[in-house]
Amino acid sequence: MKRTSWVLLTALTTLLPALSSSVAAARPAVADATPTTTCTYTSAVPADHFKGIPVFDAKKAAKPYRATLRTSQGAITFTALTDKAPCTTFSFRFLAEHDYFDRSHCHRLTTQRIFVLQCGDPTGTGSGGPGYSFPDENLQGATYPAGTVAMANAGPNTNGSQFFFVWKDTKLSPNYTPFGQVTTGLDVLEKIAAGGEDDQNNPGDGFPNLPVNIRHVAITKR
Repeated sequence: MKRTSWVLLTALTTLLPALSSSVAAARPAVADATPTTTCTYTSAVPADHFKGIPVFDAKKAAKPYRATLRTSQGAITFTALTDKAPCTTFSFRFLAEHDYFDRSHCHRLTTQRIFVLQCGDPTGTGSGGPGYSFPDENLQGATYPAGTVAMANAGPNTNGSQFFFVWKDTKLSPNYTPFGQVTTGLDVLEKIAAGGEDDQNNPGDGFPNLPVNIRHVAITKR
């Protein structure tokens, strides 16, 4: 199955075949963003299912929360790292509270060398975005053990709406903002991974055989 891929984990450019020739080359790790009490969200294309551009509210951003993705394969809940990645967690909350992820699906599963399920694109093509971008955070010393929730991107400081769950300990360069930790539903991710993926041209990297349709993302106080 061939798809245009707007976001691609950099490691895949060397470890797994790219989904299309439009994928950017691997980039070096960038320095961690300086902690800040303000965040800038910049207009960007594409703007799929556009819900507006968030206006950062430091007081709201500091409030811890949990996000529960109610999917066709079961519920997945993660704790947002609001203290370490306030710009990212504020954006995710904004999109979830505006139902941006509702009726979308996780379009990419990797099962060789790196182990992630990628979601957050309402077009389901791998090339969708929310109409804005924002800088990386929380990269210093970043690792990606099972249960990590991190941003997918198209290079440094190109975060949008697409993110990934790590379903098995994975080695990646610290280029992807970690912004959450799964608290319940790792078994759901493992079940999805066990179902495999459908791309015969690029084994280990394709659409999950068990469809992961996101019905709703609920935000609750932690």
